[in-house]
Amino acid sequence: MPPSFAATPQSSPPQAFDVIIVGAGAAGLYTSLCLPKHLSIGLITKEPISLSASDWAQGGIAAVTDPNDSSDLHIQDTLRAGAGLCDYDAVKFLVEQAPKCIQALVEMGVGFDRHHGTLALTLEAAHSRRRVLHAADTTGHALVSTLAEQVLIQKNIQVLQGFALDLWMDDTTQCCLGIAIASSTRISWIRAEAVILATGGGGQVFAQTTNPELSTGDGVAIAHRAGATLRDLEFVQFHPTALTKLGAPRFLISEAVRGEGAHLVDDHGRRFAFDYHADGELAPRDIVSRAIFSYLQANQADPTTAHVWLDLRPIPAEKLQHRFPNIIQVCKRWGIDVFSEPIPVAPAAHYWMGGITTDIANHTSISRLYAVGETASTGVQGANRLASNSLLECLVFGAQFREMEKGKGERGKATERLSDGDSEQNSSPLPPSIPLPSSLFPLPSEIAALELFRRELPRLMWQSAGICRDEHQMEAAISQVETWQQEFAALPISRSLQAFNPGQMFEFPSPDVLPLIRLWGETRNLLEVAVLMLKSANFRTESRGGHYRLDYPQTQPEWQVHTLVQTDRWRTEPVQTKPETVP
Repeated sequence: MPPSFAATPQSSPPQAFDVIIVGAGAAGLYTSLCLPKHLSIGLITKEPISLSASDWAQGGIAAVTDPNDSSDLHIQDTLRAGAGLCDYDAVKFLVEQAPKCIQALVEMGVGFDRHHGTLALTLEAAHSRRRVLHAADTTGHALVSTLAEQVLIQKNIQVLQGFALDLWMDDTTQCCLGIAIASSTRISWIRAEAVILATGGGGQVFAQTTNPELSTGDGVAIAHRAGATLRDLEFVQFHPTALTKLGAPRFLISEAVRGEGAHLVDDHGRRFAFDYHADGELAPRDIVSRAIFSYLQANQADPTTAHVWLDLRPIPAEKLQHRFPNIIQVCKRWGIDVFSEPIPVAPAAHYWMGGITTDIANHTSISRLYAVGETASTGVQGANRLASNSLLECLVFGAQFREMEKGKGERGKATERLSDGDSEQNSSPLPPSIPLPSSLFPLPSEIAALELFRRELPRLMWQSAGICRDEHQMEAAISQVETWQQEFAALPISRSLQAFNPGQMFEFPSPDVLPLIRLWGETRNLLEVAVLMLKSANFRTESRGGHYRLDYPQTQPEWQVHTLVQTDRWRTEPVQTKPETVP
C-alpha cells in the first residue's frame, strides 16, 4: 500500500474543526469531498483509509445509464426487494440522483469497465435490467482508492487515525459539540460545528460475516449512547454465497457471478434453489440465503462447516477471466480452481439495513449530528437491500452535504450558538492533558475478559439472531448479553474510561496503549449493538425481508411499519409510501 494512503501521525490533534467525519469508507470519503472547500474537516479513521468494508465491495454500483432501463424500473425493483419497508421518497431520490453521481465518479477517474466505448453493465439478483456498473470484481477498491487519492490532496481535510469513543454532548441543549477520540498519543475531545457518522455496519457481531474486522457497529452504538433515534435494527442481510472452507476467511463471492450465469447446486449438481423460489439463485438475497439454510438443515449438515456449491463453469472462460479476476485469484489461493470445480459457499452476515434514523439531508434526531452510508437508516434499503444499492446510497446521500451551507441552515445556527457563547463550557479553553490513570493499563485478567466477550458474543449472535430466529433463543441471548454488559462495566478500565468528562485529555506513555483502548471500545460497541439487534428482532413478531422468525414465519400487514428505538423505548412508525395520484 502506498505510504500516502496512511493517516498523518498526529502528536497533538487539533482542538476543533468545522466538521468531523468518523469513518473513511466510501461514505466518509465522498462526503468529505462534497463538503464546501472552505470548511476545515477532520476525517477520523480506525485504519489506513483504503481499509474499509467499501474497499471489499465486489459487485458494483446500480444506476440507470442504459436507454432501455428507466428510473421507474429501478424504483420498483428497490421497493420489491425492500419487502414493504422502503420509504418511497427516499428511494425515488436515490434512483433519480444516481446518474449524476456516476458521472461525477467518471470525471474523477474511477475506472469502470466499458463495452464498445460505453459503460459496461451487469445483472444482479432482483434487478429487472442490467444496470450494475463495475470495475472487474473489485469495484469497491477502485472507488475507494480514487476517492482516497482525492481526499489526500485536499488542504482542508486532515486525516486522523484513531478510535472514536463518544459524542461530546451539551447537557443543556442536547446538541452535539464534538467527539472524544483515542489517537496514538492521547485521549482528547475535539470540538466541531457538525459531526458526521460514516462508520459502516456491524457484521463483526456475527461469527460468520463478509465484513472486515473493523465493522463493529461503532456509529450506531455511539449515537445510541447520545440518545439518537435508531431504526429497523432487526434487519440484517445475509449474503448467500461466502467462501466456506476450513481456515479461509468468509470471502464474499459476488452476486454478479450468478447474474452472469453461475449456478447454485447441491452435492449432486442439482440447482436446488428453484425448490424455494421461481427465480432460483437470482431470487432476492434473503430468499436465497434461507434456501441454502433450509436445504442444509434438511440434510442435517454440520452448521460450522456446512456448504453448498457455486458453479462458475456455465460462464464462458474468457468472460469469467475478464469479469472476476479477484475471485479467481482468492479461490486459487485456497486450492480451488473455478474453471474445473465449484466453490463451497454458505450464507454470512453482510449488510445491516437498520441504523441511525436520518432524513434525506442526513440529519439525525440530534442537532448537529449527521449520519451517512450503512450506519444510517435513510429509508432506502427497507427490509432487504437491493444488490448494489449500498455504494450508491453512500454517494447520493454523501453528495447532499454540498447543500450544507446554502442559505443559513443547521451550520449557520450552530455558528451563532458557538459565537454567542451559549454556555461557559462552549467558550472555555480545553484544559492541559494529564497523565493516564493506572487503571487504564489493563491487567491480564481484564484483557482475557475482553477477548472472551469478543469471541463468545459473535457465536451467540449467529446462533440466536442469524438467518432464522425465535423468541426462546433471542430472550436467552438477551439475558446473556446483558450479563456480559454488567461484567464489562465492572472492569476497572471501564470505570475509568466511562468517567472521562468532556474537555479532559489523557496522555499515553506509549502507543501500545491505543490497541487496548480500541479493543475495549469495540467490545463495548458490539455488546451494545447486539442487545439492540436482539430486542428489535424480538419486538417484531413477523417475518419480513432479512428478518425471519421460525415462530412467526408469515409476513403480517400490521407490521408494515418501521421499528424505532431511543434509549430503551421501542415504538413503530408508518412507512412513507408513494403518494396517491391526484386527478
